[in-house]
Amino acid sequence: MKVDRTDEPVKKGSVLLTAKPFAYVLKSKLQGQRCDFCFVSTEVKRCSGCKFVYYCGQVCQREAWPDHSAECAGFKKVAPKIVPDCARLMGKIIMKLKKGGDDEKGQISNTRFRKFKDLMSHYSDLKNDSKRLDHFQSLVAVLSAYLGPSNLPNMVEMMGIFGRICVNSFNILDVDMISIGTGIYLAPTIIDHSCRPNAVAVFEGTTIYIRATQDMPSLDWTKIRISYIDLLNSSQDRRNELKTGYYFLCDCAHCADVENESKFLNSMLCNTSGCDGAIPFDLNDSPLNCPKCGQQVKSSRVADYQEAVAFTKEKLESMKDVAYLDVCRFILKKQGDLFHPLNLHRAKTLDSAFESSIDLQQWDDGSDFGTSLLPAYHHYYGPNHPLVGILYLKLAKIQNLTGSDDAFENAREAEKILTITHGRDSTLFKQQLLPLMHQLRQ
Repeated sequence: MKVDRTDEPVKKGSVLLTAKPFAYVLKSKLQGQRCDFCFVSTEVKRCSGCKFVYYCGQVCQREAWPDHSAECAGFKKVAPKIVPDCARLMGKIIMKLKKGGDDEKGQISNTRFRKFKDLMSHYSDLKNDSKRLDHFQSLVAVLSAYLGPSNLPNMVEMMGIFGRICVNSFNILDVDMISIGTGIYLAPTIIDHSCRPNAVAVFEGTTIYIRATQDMPSLDWTKIRISYIDLLNSSQDRRNELKTGYYFLCDCAHCADVENESKFLNSMLCNTSGCDGAIPFDLNDSPLNCPKCGQQVKSSRVADYQEAVAFTKEKLESMKDVAYLDVCRFILKKQGDLFHPLNLHRAKTLDSAFESSIDLQQWDDGSDFGTSLLPAYHHYYGPNHPLVGILYLKLAKIQNLTGSDDAFENAREAEKILTITHGRDSTLFKQQLLPLMHQLRQ
């Protein structure tokens, strides 16, 4: 039974809501690697009709056919061009609505539900967003060639569909919290954003699970919050991303507490012997003094710090799509002992270095980078965030390979967090964490 509100306490780790997608698409770059219907990563076979999508077997192909039939012909018509993912999702929704999909309900409670038309489209905001308007016009051209003009609704309805996709879609994530597709889920759109959320969205295949990450006195949907964006950012950058992508300015307590955030965000490390104080960097403060020990920072150290920050920003921007381990090492060397461990620029550098070391199987480096990254992950994501749990899990896997004594303790930390964020019945828990724990115990 689903209820709007209950006076019963909600324990962290509780599943608050589950939902199947109203419409969804696998990322086109993953075709041939995952099943287009269930998203499982396995050996797949190509659709003999369009020769674009792949399925893991006849069951998934048969289940997918009601939605795929219309687009199958469209794929053949525009081949060898690839239909962009957003155009494909938009096309799926258009065809579903033509077949009565607007009657589909996303059940929130016994008396409360959402249909596709109930989702906010931000139509007036879109009309004033030149970048998204250009994107919309290009999608219309693709859809006209792909599905045919006769299958398209009028431009007002088209823009309404596009707007609902822009502000309501979820990135469908794999077990490592990496995006593998995009979906529209009706009921979960009731949940608002916070940069200090009390719930999280995780996935099993294409099914979404909203799980509580904090104890709550009762279930009250007006107080449930998830994060729409990556939290490893400054409040200004988070607010800009939310304003650009979702057309609102975040006023959560975390964003409002600018003074507390600035303590570490762009902080220098005090180099006075025996002090590890964080010195918030502000050019308007002259001279700079450590708030912990009171020692004044030398002007030469301030200049070195400014140079290192500029260098870090430039190199991280150049590695936006692909991180290079040697470049990350060079950035960290440049940062030296100038950056506090919770400095955001250092955290982002360590994050890139950690993932790059895994890609290159540089396990000793990965262990060092991951261990150094943990305090910043706890600080920016909070204690019960799935990315913190997955960092502990990856670190335990690496340390198992290097024979480190820390492997088991990090696996235990992963277990504590992933029990809350994913649950003990999840694929991540059963197929990755439990076998590792068993191996480490032996």
